[in-house]
Amino acid sequence: MSWFKRENGEYESASGPDGNGDSDEKRVRTEGLWIKCLGCRTAIWKADLEANLNVCPKCQHHFKFGARQRLDLLLDPGYELVDGGLRSTDPLNFTDIKPYKQRLRKAQQDTGLDDAILNAVGQMGPHAVVVSAMEYGFIGGSMGAVVGETIARAVDHARLDRKPLIVVAASGGARMMEGVVSLMQMAKISTALGQLDDAKVPYICVLTDPTTGGVTASFAMLGDLNIAEPGALIGFAGPRVIEQTIRQKLPDGFQRSEFLLEKGFLDAVVHRRDLKDYLVRALDFLRAEPVMQTASEAGGNSQ
Repeated sequence: MSWFKRENGEYESASGPDGNGDSDEKRVRTEGLWIKCLGCRTAIWKADLEANLNVCPKCQHHFKFGARQRLDLLLDPGYELVDGGLRSTDPLNFTDIKPYKQRLRKAQQDTGLDDAILNAVGQMGPHAVVVSAMEYGFIGGSMGAVVGETIARAVDHARLDRKPLIVVAASGGARMMEGVVSLMQMAKISTALGQLDDAKVPYICVLTDPTTGGVTASFAMLGDLNIAEPGALIGFAGPRVIEQTIRQKLPDGFQRSEFLLEKGFLDAVVHRRDLKDYLVRALDFLRAEPVMQTASEAGGNSQ
């Protein structure tokens, strides 16, 4: 007889014919179905976490959220993916521990994406918008030529169609495997956003955990509104690098959303469940037509 038995099938015994189970061979069928919260260290059932938008129900820690999930959260059903099919050509034929081409293939297989970005056009409540969402699971959401080109195309869609642009940033920065090609994307996107500003089309950037490096140093901080999720790490260099450079202890919460809001670096910190409603209200203000004065009102104001 097996030394351990559970009727509901949660565990299965690896005992042999003699009935002496070997604990090293016992398999737990629920393995991988729990995750430990990085905030409160509580074990959370993954299904409950996903049902709560990947936010810890106890301490409200915001886990990472995929690009497809972002689009489903922010856009009404029926949105359209655009600007797909772009893939890196590995311009430098780069190899470190492993070839860059191999890293790309692995990331494409794991995420099902061509690169660390998805563009979509659709409705956000009453507003027709263009949304560009970054995927951190694709080589850390790093920005190479494809990410830069895809975001630039999103900016062009917004400018030509006069639709507000929403960019959801989640990135470790410029992609080192593409060298100066990746760095040029900073200037490319920033120039396109300057044209969008000249056209007076609203641009909002949503910064999530993490948003660092060349992404922060370019389009992530150029929005008409820059908002972030709670607890997101936002900055150029990481806090450990800064501490080692200046040889000083950094204040608690340094480079986190709440700290940056207090210092005036952000306009708002918004919980994930409230993000869509917040963006809709923000666009109501940003797209409001200016109140035109009548001639009599203008004359009265001048007296």
